[in-house]
Amino acid sequence: MATGTGNAETALGYEQARDELIEVVRRLEAGGTTLEESLALWERGEELAKVCRRWLEGARARLDASLAAERAADEAAEDADEE
Repeated sequence: MATGTGNAETALGYEQARDELIEVVRRLEAGGTTLEESLALWERGEELAKVCRRWLEGARARLDASLAAERAADEAAEDADEE
C-alpha cells in the first residue's frame, strides 16, 4: 500500500475496495486522462487489488479451516462408530 495512506486501505471492506477498483478500471479504459492522472489511477488500482486479494485470501483460509474441522469431526465420528 502507498506510504501516507495509513490504515485507510485496511479499513476498506472487500465490496468497497472492489467497487472502487471497478471505477478506477472504468476511468482508465475510458481514457481522456493525463499521463500523471493515469499513473495515479493505476497505482490506486494496484493498492485496491491488494486489498481485495487479502480479503479473498482470508476468506479462503477461513473456508479451508472450516472444511478441515468438518473433515476431522467426520473422521472422529467414523472412528467412534467403528469401536
